[in-house]
Formats: sequence, structure tokens, C-alpha cells
Amino acid sequence: MNCGEKKADGPTTTFTKIDSLTDRYLALQDSMLQSWNMMINDDNQKLKAMHNLLHELIVSTPDKRDVLSGYEEQLSQLYRLRYTQKSMGNADVVEEYDFASTSLINELITLTESKSEFTYNTTLQKLVDDIQQADQRVNNYREEYDFITSHYNQFLTRNKSYLKEVAHSDSLEMKPLFQMVSVE
Repeated sequence: MNCGEKKADGPTTTFTKIDSLTDRYLALQDSMLQSWNMMINDDNQKLKAMHNLLHELIVSTPDKRDVLSGYEEQLSQLYRLRYTQKSMGNADVVEEYDFASTSLINELITLTESKSEFTYNTTLQKLVDDIQQADQRVNNYREEYDFITSHYNQFLTRNKSYLKEVAHSDSLEMKPLFQMVSVE
């Protein structure tokens, strides 16, 4: 193109309100899913560290095998008790998981720290530290999930009539928040 030439007119792109809402809707869904997956992945890492700690305790404390087997069963139950994006709307489900998780963490850490070799066994120390740090991050992940999900819910409230053209009606339901759970 030379200095005096005009740019050739081509087809113009126009975006409708529905296009814009669809883009925002999908972005919010992606953000919610990413936040959820990060939280669950971190929880999985915590459960894996608990499993590894139990293994270390079983190897180093054969006389407590019965007690430790009970802890292994409790750890298996944690996977079954864990809430989903739908079930977390029931405060009892989240509370039950949190109680079971906190109780098992406290039992394992107390038992581990009472062992004389804890002071010099860096493997035990690292596993305890990993579990404690992951447990402390839970509320941060829940706050982040709630922040994104509350924006999603507000977006649905304001735009539900438009979004019926974009998504199935069952995907246009409000999502439960952890803050609802902790307030009850």
C-alpha cells in the first residue's frame, strides 16, 4: 500500500451483546474451574503427604501398626467424604470433611512429633511441614473460589434472560459458596 492509497474495505466484524455475554460467561466458568482444580490438586497433595507420613510411621513404628492401620482407613475415607462443587452447598458435607481432615492431621502430627527421631529425621519433618502448609492454604483457596464464583453468580443474576440462548438451563444455576457454609 502506498501513501496515498486507501485501505481496501473488507467485511466488518460486529459483536452482539450475546457474543460479549457469552465470552464473559465462558471466561467466568473457566476461572471457576481453574480455581476449583487448584484447590483440589493442593488437597490431593496434602492427602498424598499424609499417606507418605503414614508409610514412614508404619516402617519406623511396627508396634503401632494397628493404630496406624486405623489412620490409613480414615485417610481412605477422606477421599470419599470430600465435597464436590454441587455437594458443598450442603454445609454438613463440608463440615464433616473438614472435621475428619483436621482430626486426622492432628493425630498424625502429634504422633509423629512425639517420636524421638522426629528431631533429626528430615523426611518426617518435611512431611509434617508439607501437611501443615497445605492445610493452612485451604482457606485461601476457598476465598479465591468464592470470589470468582460470587462474580459468576452475580453475572448470572444480571444476564440470565440473555444467556438462555447460549447455555443449557441447568448450567445457568447459581453455584454454592464456601462462605455460605461457614456462616451457617
